[in-house]
Amino acid sequence: MPKPTTKFVCQQCGFEAAKWMGRCTDCGAWNTMVETVVAPRPAASAAATAGPIISVAPISAPEVSALAADRRATGSPELDRTLGGGLMPGSLVLLGGEPGIGKSSLMLQVAGNIAETGASALYVCAEESPQQVKLRAERLGALHPRLFLLPATEIEAVTEQIEAMRPALVVVDSIQTVATSLISSAPGSVSQVRDCALQLMRVAKRTHIPICLIGHVTKEGAVAGPRTLEHMVDAVLYLEGERFQTFRLLRGVKNRFGATHEVGVFEMRGDGMVDVTNPSGLFLAERSDATGSAVVVSMEGTRPLLVETQALVTPTVFGAPRQTATGVDRSRLQMLLAVLTKRVGLALTTQDVFVNVVGGFELTEPAVDLGVALAIASNFVERRIAADLVALGEVGLGGELRAVPRLEQRVREAVKLGFRRVVAPPSRARADSDLAKSLAGLDVELLEAATLSDAVRIALESAEANDTQQKRGDARG
Repeated sequence: MPKPTTKFVCQQCGFEAAKWMGRCTDCGAWNTMVETVVAPRPAASAAATAGPIISVAPISAPEVSALAADRRATGSPELDRTLGGGLMPGSLVLLGGEPGIGKSSLMLQVAGNIAETGASALYVCAEESPQQVKLRAERLGALHPRLFLLPATEIEAVTEQIEAMRPALVVVDSIQTVATSLISSAPGSVSQVRDCALQLMRVAKRTHIPICLIGHVTKEGAVAGPRTLEHMVDAVLYLEGERFQTFRLLRGVKNRFGATHEVGVFEMRGDGMVDVTNPSGLFLAERSDATGSAVVVSMEGTRPLLVETQALVTPTVFGAPRQTATGVDRSRLQMLLAVLTKRVGLALTTQDVFVNVVGGFELTEPAVDLGVALAIASNFVERRIAADLVALGEVGLGGELRAVPRLEQRVREAVKLGFRRVVAPPSRARADSDLAKSLAGLDVELLEAATLSDAVRIALESAEANDTQQKRGDARG
C-alpha cells in the first residue's frame, strides 16, 4: 500500500506546491502555505474507478421550468433590502464579519422569524453547544418550537438532516468548523471548506432550500478560506462596524438575484440586531451647531444616507503637519487640502487637520468631497455652515465642481429630513426638463456653484443670512 504524502496548500487561493514557500506564487499572499497530508487511494481498475457514464441532455432555455416559490421574507426589512427582496429558494448565502460583530445573532433572529411564520428552520451550531445557542435565542426572543438546533460538525450528517426535514431555512454556523470524512485535512482548511460548501450548494439547488453560511474573516477583512468559496455562493454579505459602536452595516458585495452594493443598517442592542429604517435621522440626531460641521448625502447602493462630517483645524506645534481621517480616505483628504490651499487660498500647509465621519461610517464615493472641504474651510475661518444646508459635489484638481449621479434622489432625501438648501455644481436640471420639474416641485433651494471657491463663499454666507433673518424676526417680535 502506498505511503501517505504531504503537500503545501495556500489557504487563500488553494494553490498546491510540493515544498513550503513563504509567499504563494499564485495569489501573492504571505505565510499562507500549510502542510496537508494526502491519503493514498487504493488501486482499482480503470473501469471501476471511472464508474458508469451519466449522460445529460441539454434543455432549451424557454422550456426550463421557473421556480414555483417566491422570495421568502426574513422578518428583517434591512436584510431583505440587502438580499434584493428576500431569500431566493435554493440560494446559498455567505455572511462574513469580524468576531463579535453580530453574525450569529442576526442569523439566529432570522431563523426565529422564519419559525414564527409556521415554517421550520434548522440552525447548525457547529461552534457552540445547543445550550449556548438556546441562551442566546432566549435573549433575542427567537426561541420557538419550530426552530431546531443541530449540534453537528460532519457535513454528511448535516445534509442528511436537511434532506429528511426539508426546512424553510438552514443556517450553518460556521462553514470553517464543519468537515467531511472524505478528506483527511483539518476543518477550516482549503479542501474542507471548498468541499463542504460544494455539498451544501448541491443540496440547496436540489431541494430549493435557502442555506446561509456564516464565515470567519481574516485580519485583512476577507472571508477566510479559498476565494473559490465566494465564487460558489449566490450572495456574499459583510457585516461591518466598529466594535465600540452600536451601528452595524450589512453590505452586499455579490448577489446573483439582486443589486450589489446594497446596504442594510442595524443597531446592536441587548435584545439583538434592530433594523434602522431611518438611519439618516438617527445619524443627525445629535448634530452640533459648531463650526467645522457639514452634512453630505452618500449613496449606499440605492439608498441615500445623510451623514455629518466634522473637521478640526489647529496650528501645527511640533514637527510636520498631520492629516488624520476617520471615515474618509486619507489620500482623498490630502488632495482636498491641496485644492483648498492652491485654488481657494486657505493657508493650510501649517495646520493639523482632523476629519471625522459621525457614526463610524465609511464614505468612499467622490460626491462627498464638497462636504468634507466645506467642513475644513468652516473650521479654519471659524464661520459655521447653515444647519439646513447640504453639500453635494465632486472636487477636481482644478478647483472645479463636478455633477453627482442621482441628484433628485439625494435632494428628496434631504428635503424629507428638513433641509431646505443644497449646494451643488451646475446640474443637468436646466437641460433635462423632467429633472427640472421634479426639483421645482420640492421645497428646496438649489444653490449652484461652479468652483470650490464659490461653494465655500455660498456655504459660509448662508449661515450669516440665517442669523440676520432671525435677528430681524426677534426684533419684530
